Amino acid sequence: MAVPFLDELLKATVALLVVVDPAGLVPVVLALTKGMKKEERRGTFRVAMLVAIVLLVIFAVAGQELLNLFGITVDSFMIAGGILLMILAMQMIFRGGFVGSSSISADEVGVVPIAFPLLVGPGAITTTIVSLQTYGILVTLLSIVIVMSVAWLVLRYLDRIDSLLGKRGTAVLSTLMAVFIAAIAVQFILTGIQFYYPPG
Repeated sequence: MAVPFLDELLKATVALLVVVDPAGLVPVVLALTKGMKKEERRGTFRVAMLVAIVLLVIFAVAGQELLNLFGITVDSFMIAGGILLMILAMQMIFRGGFVGSSSISADEVGVVPIAFPLLVGPGAITTTIVSLQTYGILVTLLSIVIVMSVAWLVLRYLDRIDSLLGKRGTAVLSTLMAVFIAAIAVQFILTGIQFYYPPG
């Protein structure tokens, strides 16, 4: 009995971990939190992790029902997430970072864009819904806890990476990642549009 359960948990966890890709978010999150103090950055990560977990649990429990209730699809999330990321990329390029305005707090950055759509994007939402339908609620919730714990550990050691890069390295990385974020945004939007206007 335990072997099939562990096998399902492993499959669900690996699938969600690949989609969330905490390690791949390191350069992006570094660029987003450029200029933040150590404690401020950690506070941002706490908010991001809490919001990400809540969002994934909500979609695990009632994701498909919520989408059906509002008459929207995951592809709509793709387009919305792409637009948010494109705005973010433009701010990073032209203002030298996302937190360039006193009206934007560190907590707000933790919610958007770190929690959504970076940690919990359309891919993670889709994977969670599919996991619920395939493996059940217990496996899905446990996979969320495991993946978010891994993400927290990655973000926990972000300060060490930041100190290794230095100010110049962080500045270069910030500009470079803005371009990558813009490319991801375009891909999100195109993927969402293809659902409504399939090629051919």
